[in-house]
Amino acid sequence: MDLVNVTPEVVNKSVLHCLSHEVHARNWLALIVLIIEIIVGLPGSVGALWIFCFRMKVWKPHNLFLFNLVLADFLLLVSVPFRLDIHLRADNWVFGQVWCSINLFMLSANRSASIAFMTVVALDRYFKVVHPHHGISRMTSVQATWLTVLMWTAVIALRIPLLTTDLLHHHGNVTLCRSFNTYSVVPVKIKVHYVAFIAEFFLPWFLLLFCSAQIACHLHQRQMDRHERVQRAIRAVVVISAVFTFCFMPSVVTGLVGIHIKTFYPTDCPLYYQFTQLFKMCISLTYLNSALDPLIYCLSSSMFRGALKSAVNFKKNVRLANSVPHNS
Repeated sequence: MDLVNVTPEVVNKSVLHCLSHEVHARNWLALIVLIIEIIVGLPGSVGALWIFCFRMKVWKPHNLFLFNLVLADFLLLVSVPFRLDIHLRADNWVFGQVWCSINLFMLSANRSASIAFMTVVALDRYFKVVHPHHGISRMTSVQATWLTVLMWTAVIALRIPLLTTDLLHHHGNVTLCRSFNTYSVVPVKIKVHYVAFIAEFFLPWFLLLFCSAQIACHLHQRQMDRHERVQRAIRAVVVISAVFTFCFMPSVVTGLVGIHIKTFYPTDCPLYYQFTQLFKMCISLTYLNSALDPLIYCLSSSMFRGALKSAVNFKKNVRLANSVPHNS
């Protein structure tokens, strides 16, 4: 059967692998992680957006990339409460097929955008430090704007399959809404999503490690690694690499192990189910990236730090002024 041209309804009837062994229960660890992400991430993203929109006076390419990283984080985090709801309901999705596709599209697209702009921020630091006279180091704001438009276009295009496929599956009294269903035969459109999920980790990860190593070696050779400004540049790239690895690697590794089990041990459903549960937990961990990204804003941009300090000092001065009694 040609799975490229099938209707969403036919794709929805695809047989799921080892579904009979799946037990639907609340994943309390995933719930705790999601709650922490919402409590920490949303206020941080809203505050960062406010600073960029109302306190940032100069928009250099680096700050433009950071702003798009903030935007991607915010759009991802406002979609996370729906995943929290599905965990609270023990995997049962109650918002219908259309919103299922939109929610999964928002999560995946903005996760991809967050990865893309984290990588661009790290590459920007790399060229500024190691190759300051390169053309990329002298990128104009207009060129940076076109680059961001191109990146968003690529991210959205890669996730279109999530909008054109009915991802709801019924298992007893439970309605499943997942972008990573355990198909016995994976539809071609969903394979695009799977390949993008894996590729968007490994390529940026190697680039981040390369940038971190090159910056550290370059500055150490020039004996510049003791300067405070230089140390901040090193910390920025190291933090980006650490956050990226901690948040994204577990889901990719568990997903690949699940594929290995399904391919070479297709009848070992109990083991396969254990790894799918672990994969779901690790997927929740990927959203933590958006809650930790404010560290990147502060380390990467002196303008952002200055705007943040200015906003904090302004609020302190306002409170002090209001607390001083006025003579009648």
